[in-house]
Amino acid sequence: MTGYSNRAQAGFAMIVVAASLTAIGIIALAIGSDVLFSDNIQRGNTSFFNECKENDFKSDGCEKYWDRINNEISGIYVDFDK
Repeated sequence: MTGYSNRAQAGFAMIVVAASLTAIGIIALAIGSDVLFSDNIQRGNTSFFNECKENDFKSDGCEKYWDRINNEISGIYVDFDK
């Protein structure tokens, strides 16, 4: 059996593009009413990080930051009691 012709490959590519645009449209409809959706997520994460920083990253849920602190780049040094 021979391979697909260039027109068939272009048709397949058009189907993929249409599917991706449909997915983008569905996502836009889902979060369309909340125009600050990503901003609200970022503000929540920032406030959680600041709470963890105030508690020296020892409270529950702050373990995810342990691999990113205590180095020269972050500038945050915490002594963990293990």
